[in-house]
Amino acid sequence: MHFGVFSVGDVTPDPTTGRTPTEGERITAMVAIARKAEEVGLDVFATGEHHNPPFVTSSPTTMLGFVAAQTQRLLLSTSTTLITTNDPVKVAEDYAMLQHLSGGRVDLMMGRGNTGPVYPWFGQDIRDGIPLAIENYALLRRLWTEDVVDWEGRFRTPLQSFTSTPRPLDGVPPFVWHGSIRSPEIAEQAAYYGDGFFANHIFWPTEHFVRLVDFYRRRYEHYGHGRADQAVVGLGGQVFLHRSSQEARRRFRPYFDEAPVYGHGPSLEDFTDQTPLTVGSPQEVIDKTLTFRESFGDYQRQLFLVDHAGLPLEVVLEQMEILGGEVVPVLRRELDAMRPAHVPDAPTHAARVAARDARSGAAEVGHERASEMTGQPAAASVG
Repeated sequence: MHFGVFSVGDVTPDPTTGRTPTEGERITAMVAIARKAEEVGLDVFATGEHHNPPFVTSSPTTMLGFVAAQTQRLLLSTSTTLITTNDPVKVAEDYAMLQHLSGGRVDLMMGRGNTGPVYPWFGQDIRDGIPLAIENYALLRRLWTEDVVDWEGRFRTPLQSFTSTPRPLDGVPPFVWHGSIRSPEIAEQAAYYGDGFFANHIFWPTEHFVRLVDFYRRRYEHYGHGRADQAVVGLGGQVFLHRSSQEARRRFRPYFDEAPVYGHGPSLEDFTDQTPLTVGSPQEVIDKTLTFRESFGDYQRQLFLVDHAGLPLEVVLEQMEILGGEVVPVLRRELDAMRPAHVPDAPTHAARVAARDARSGAAEVGHERASEMTGQPAAASVG
């Protein structure tokens, strides 16, 4: 199972000091958080994609390419790649390039985002959000899996004998997650292709996301990719840690109360009762995160949001020390021990290349056996 952190890259005033970091400071902080993730033994760093203030995450591949050059084993991901407003051709090229530069340490999460005005900024209509997500991703898959593509659709100019470059590393495209907070159509899309499904699992009660994940699992099995409990699931979460529960709540409360997303709403206590947000000791975070398996079944990726709402970098890095040193090792041990042998591990490039080669080897053996039975050359027996 993979554990990591994700950042939405918000530039938010620190409510305890009134100071707002510059965009440059926030970008530099995100890089420091990614490097810290590798240092403390986490598996994944993910960044969102936004094209409006107060966010600085307009170019995920630039950010992740820079981080790739400063890390050795960290898996680099997006927590949203806007499949609706990005050109699928550019997505295919950019993430294949990043895949090569990082040595395969990259995957991405397709999503529609949560900022309505982004659609007209990129020449699209928000009312086409679901059709855009479906058509653009269908084209992206073809660009990664076919060397020459002829294509015509509704939302972009046709392609004739087009080859996306560079080709995916080792002939295996980056693993794709589909993220959604409310749309069964996106869960259906993930299931249809046998991709991963990521439930953001923040801001809303767990029961809401359970329905989406259960639907995805059933449809994954329906399309013949494996049993429902073998579907590849990822979850988000939010934590604020301190070795003292009372001190954790005292320190986080002003950030919670003034947060742009959930500030001036339910109390911190009500919000932690009703959502995955955990504010407390390492053991409290462990205990609550372990309940996610009870709701969602065995899953492959857990990402924590740790740097939002104006939290200063030094506080975030302290959080990550505790997360990587005291929380994740216990979660990893406990969740891995409970996972049945038939449930897959978290996807990696190396494992997917090995699986592809194993399938190819099995197919070759089958062809040779068929040729022995028919008396025809192995090549002639194919198909």
